[in-house]
Amino acid sequence: MIQTLQEYAALHPWAPYAAFCGLILFLLVLDLGLFNRKAHVITTKESLKWSAVWISLGLLFGAGIWYFLGAQKGQEYLAGFLLEKSLAVDNIFVFVMVFSYFKIDPKYQHRILFYGILGAIIMRGIAIAAGAALLTRFHWLMYVFGAFLIFTGAKMFFKKDDDHSGENRMLAYLSKHLPVSPRHDDGKFFVREHGRLFVTPLFVALMAIEVSDLVFAVDSIPAIFAVTTDPFIVFTSNIFAILGLRSLYFLSADLVRRFRYLDRGVAVVLLYVGVKMLIIDIFKIPSGISLGIIAVILAIAIAMSLHAQKKDEEAQSS
Repeated sequence: MIQTLQEYAALHPWAPYAAFCGLILFLLVLDLGLFNRKAHVITTKESLKWSAVWISLGLLFGAGIWYFLGAQKGQEYLAGFLLEKSLAVDNIFVFVMVFSYFKIDPKYQHRILFYGILGAIIMRGIAIAAGAALLTRFHWLMYVFGAFLIFTGAKMFFKKDDDHSGENRMLAYLSKHLPVSPRHDDGKFFVREHGRLFVTPLFVALMAIEVSDLVFAVDSIPAIFAVTTDPFIVFTSNIFAILGLRSLYFLSADLVRRFRYLDRGVAVVLLYVGVKMLIIDIFKIPSGISLGIIAVILAIAIAMSLHAQKKDEEAQSS
């Protein structure tokens, strides 16, 4: 059975991607068309449930990779999933800023994030295909990506917590260069006023989220190629990592601010994968070890954040 699947995939390289995209499309149709058909405010309980669903689906798919393609591919998928999930957390801060800036009603936020992630899937697919093709033809790009990740990691590590000047400039540019109506108009992206077509703040917020994902992809795509160069593993782990972002946003838009050292942890992960890329022709770190290192770094960052939060609460109560 396994051999047959591998032979079929070798003869029809498009088939695994078509099957995976079909699965994702089916899940998204169920999400918006059935479970979230009406605009409503997402409760903490609901977001917790959906976060668990998306993470479970991602891990279940990884188990399938492990079973059908072997432990090596399974470890690569899990390492990529964990890496992309940690990098995607930064998107939540942008979501908070965008929705606050444009005063988006909470009941419309899920719809915006749905289309934002749909666009992100398309953009990530194009970026991954281009990255895989470039790395196949120009191996030396590994060193360029590695140096870029080290630079990005160092910049993120020393970045001030309240420094969001780049995102603020993006929001100001979009709102200035698009014909924006102040009306939210029952969740519509476009309205017609006096015979002229205007975009609503919901559409501008959607564009801001799409642009931010494109910016984050510049970091995340090279990072995951340090874990695996298999484009199918890169694509599937990437997509499953960002699919649960909407639920994670509603669950942790406030909570995530307490993890004050998570950004530093992600920065250290970027430094690690950057070094991994630079030494790949000298020493190739096994995917299982990479998975463990990434998990330990993030666990330490979260533990330090929780410890610092506890000390702050004790200081306030005393």
